Amino acid sequence: MYKILYNNNAMRLKKGDTIGIIALSGECEEEAVIKAKKHIESLGYNVCLSDNILNKNNYLAGTDEEKINCLHKFFSSKDIKLILAARGGYGAIRIINKIDYDLIKRNSKPFCGYSDVTALLLMIYKKAGITTYHSPMACTDFYESNKFNETHFFDAINNKELSFISNGKCYKNGKCRGILFGGNLSTVVSLCGLDFLPDDDFIFFAEDLNEPVYKIDKMFQQLLNIEKFDKYCKGIILGDFLDTDNANWLDNYFEELAKKLDIPIVSGFQITHSKNKITIPIGKRAIIENKILRIINE
Repeated sequence: MYKILYNNNAMRLKKGDTIGIIALSGECEEEAVIKAKKHIESLGYNVCLSDNILNKNNYLAGTDEEKINCLHKFFSSKDIKLILAARGGYGAIRIINKIDYDLIKRNSKPFCGYSDVTALLLMIYKKAGITTYHSPMACTDFYESNKFNETHFFDAINNKELSFISNGKCYKNGKCRGILFGGNLSTVVSLCGLDFLPDDDFIFFAEDLNEPVYKIDKMFQQLLNIEKFDKYCKGIILGDFLDTDNANWLDNYFEELAKKLDIPIVSGFQITHSKNKITIPIGKRAIIENKILRIINE
């Protein structure tokens, strides 16, 4: 069974602690960075910006080497208590095979983000064994006050009891247990060919943006073609699939998927590129029971 090395029960982020904002994907706009820094400071935390935060390399936030150096520096820092991605876009997958995961394992701390950053969330969990967080990001979410996002984020980081009720559809009722694993579907699929899946029962969660239904079908099929996915996936929770081409086709596809897999599949969780989003701890154990997702503190 896959062993989680980082004990989240010991984690408590206190006012006055330092949050490191890091650019690991697309280039960042200076105005968004300044707004995010000011807002997070207004919540009572210190902020440290990565050295590459305003670097530009075509569509990327600097070179791969600059990103890796900043990531290693942030994990090594004793002052930084949490690392928050600035934004998504593209670029995270370029550095996953160049990261010193042993360094990260020795310097465990929460690492947070979503979208393109999903690649790093999953690989850091897999290779370093520490819980990561599918969460709002600095320049896209924390640049202004949003009590929904802030409450869910800090509750998850501080290991509070988490329970979510779907406002969507149960494609298949039932109960299952497993560790939470997933994120942006197209980014998850970009990891196919690597050893990225857990060696333990898991509940897969997914969301995406601007993908037609046939591509969503294809991406799920890519995952289902992996023997380990079929063996260990015990349930699926669905976030938003925004701006897809046909909502009826998407609904029909998830009906088909539920019949095919015969495991609980529930939609309607606020895992999304939209404004209000919950924070999901990757690697923590959870239970799905019909329309309720409950995260277990162990």
